[in-house]
Amino acid sequence: MEYKFAAQLFTLREELKRGIAPVFKELKEMGWDGVQLSALPAGYDPVEVAKALQENNLGTAGIHVSIDRLENDLNQVVEEVTLYNTKDIVCPFLPEDVRNQAGYEKIKALLNEVAKKAPEFRISYHNHAFEFDTEIDGKSALEYLLEPTSENKILAEIDVFWVKKAGKDPLQFLKRYAERMPIIHLKDMTNDERQTFAEVGTGVIDFVPILNWCRSSGVEWYAVEQDICPGDPMDSLKISLKNLNQLTKHLQ
Repeated sequence: MEYKFAAQLFTLREELKRGIAPVFKELKEMGWDGVQLSALPAGYDPVEVAKALQENNLGTAGIHVSIDRLENDLNQVVEEVTLYNTKDIVCPFLPEDVRNQAGYEKIKALLNEVAKKAPEFRISYHNHAFEFDTEIDGKSALEYLLEPTSENKILAEIDVFWVKKAGKDPLQFLKRYAERMPIIHLKDMTNDERQTFAEVGTGVIDFVPILNWCRSSGVEWYAVEQDICPGDPMDSLKISLKNLNQLTKHLQ
C-alpha cells in the first residue's frame, strides 16, 4: 500500500489568511498528495475550499472540527464536509473545563452520538498530552476515549509527538488501534532540552517502525503537522516531505 502524505493546514494558518487557492497550489507543486483541513481563515467559503482542492488535485485527509460545532452545528458540518470528498471528521482539541472525568465521559458520549447521527462519516479524536493527566477506570483519559470496542465508535488520530511528550513510546501506544486509525499525525521532537516541534526526520522520533506498522494496520493518510516552525512553515513542510519520501523508499 502506498503512503499518502497530507499537509496539516494548522501549520499554515497564517499563510492561509493571504489566500486558500495559492497555498493549495504551492502544496501540490511541492508534492503533497493532500491536505488535512484545519485553521481555515475566518469567514472562509466552503465552496472556494472545495474548488481549490479539485483544481489542484489534492485529496482531503479529513477535517478538524471543534467540539462546539459537532455538538451544536452538526447538520451544517455534514453539509460542508460533503463538499470536500472525505468521510473523516476529527475532534482536534478539548477546552480545559472538560479535562476531568465527568468532562471526558460527556465527550465520549457526545462523539458516539455524533457517529450515530452521521453514520456515513468516521468520527475520530486527535490527542495532545493533557489526556494523559487524567485517569478513568484505571487508564488514561485518551485510552478511555479511544477504547477499541465494538460499542465505541470513536476512532483514533494519534499524534506521535504528543504521545512522546507524555513520556510514552509512540509505536507501542499505536498498536492497540490497528484498523481503528484512518489518519495518523506525524510530527517530530527536537533532540534538546526544549523537546519542541521539529521537521519530520530531524528529531528523536523513530519513524521507520511507525510507518511500517501503519502500512499493515489500516492507516490511509499520514498528516504532517508542525505547530511552530523556526522559519517559513512552507520550508519546514518541504523538509518533512523530503525526509518522509526518503524513509518510505526503503519500505516499499
